[in-house]
Amino acid sequence: MNTRIKKFTTKLIEGLLFLCGTISSLVVLLIICFLFKEGIGLFQTQPIEEGYIVAVNKNNIVNTLSPAQFKEIFDQNISNWSQLGGNNDSIILFRVDDISNYYTDEELGANFENIPQKISELVEKTSGMIAFFPEKYFDKNFTGKKIEIDKTTLHAFLSNKEWFPTAQPVAQLGVLPLILGTLWVSLGAILIALPLGLATAIYMAEIANKKVRRFLKPVIELLAGIPSVVYGFFGLIVIVPMIQQVFNLPVGETGLAGSIILGIMALPTIITISEDAIRNTPRAMKEASLALGASKWQTIHRVIIPYSASGITAAAILGIGRAIGETMAVLMVTGNAAVIPHSILEPMRTIPATIAAELGEAPQGGMHYKALFALGCILFIITLVINLIVEIVSNRRKKLTKI
Repeated sequence: MNTRIKKFTTKLIEGLLFLCGTISSLVVLLIICFLFKEGIGLFQTQPIEEGYIVAVNKNNIVNTLSPAQFKEIFDQNISNWSQLGGNNDSIILFRVDDISNYYTDEELGANFENIPQKISELVEKTSGMIAFFPEKYFDKNFTGKKIEIDKTTLHAFLSNKEWFPTAQPVAQLGVLPLILGTLWVSLGAILIALPLGLATAIYMAEIANKKVRRFLKPVIELLAGIPSVVYGFFGLIVIVPMIQQVFNLPVGETGLAGSIILGIMALPTIITISEDAIRNTPRAMKEASLALGASKWQTIHRVIIPYSASGITAAAILGIGRAIGETMAVLMVTGNAAVIPHSILEPMRTIPATIAAELGEAPQGGMHYKALFALGCILFIITLVINLIVEIVSNRRKKLTKI
């Protein structure tokens, strides 16, 4: 009887564990599918304001414009249709607010009911006009032709240098400044955290006595439990003014401030994993090195560190992963400037900070909303690549250990 109960209990526990694992895996897969579904939607819609139309004269041979060309037209950097492959005709911009410059209030009607007809008439008689107006003013007998704005392509999304998702009349969706900002801050963080973390790990594993190790271990682990917003406040009050004074900058909110904060936040990960890798060095290898006449420092440099290189590399990569995915602290100290950074002493913006700052203001289902999800897809891919590298490095370490 007891044997049957034990078997039943074992099966029940196994079933519950399997169910929990299955549910967790499905949840993760559903989240990933939802992320990419929303992000891919960006490349299936035109980047103009929803509910608006772009129209030109029916004799105009230009049928499509890229978002960058449309922006250049409204910025008046392109003033002739010949620059776009059309006729040699000056470009005349028209918005619905300009209708009063062409018609009187009486012609438009007491309730502006004649606006659709007048827009159609104006576009027909003005050969170089490009009209941008709400779809509700599109006359059913419109004599001009609609012009298509090219959909955002993946290449343009990744390579364009302007991030203005709320720009009118066409959103400018270039994530290159955000990607470069993320890489600048993350690279600076790992350059700060890796030497300091590795030195601390070596000290704790090979030099410090038990009392010092028992004290340092929980203190370092405590760093991982501090909320990121607290790091952000520390950076805003201490690091930012210090950078501004030391480098004589107009503002201290720079990529360097973000790198320092993220470097501090990445230290617990790097120290903990590196120390474990160092402490797992076989004692026989250390004793053999010392027996051959090597000093303690020579043993650390030539035996322990090379043997634990895979673990140290994994620690550095995981530290980079922590830096890339951090949001709040970076949002508070980097200046949030979505421009191409040329120096780490300039304000910049990262991908996670952009998502956190703008998602609450983006209308659900709109172009801005989909662009932020596309940013999330990029961040997911970067994190996935980092995790795969960690797996490769860890497997290599296991193979070397077996050898």
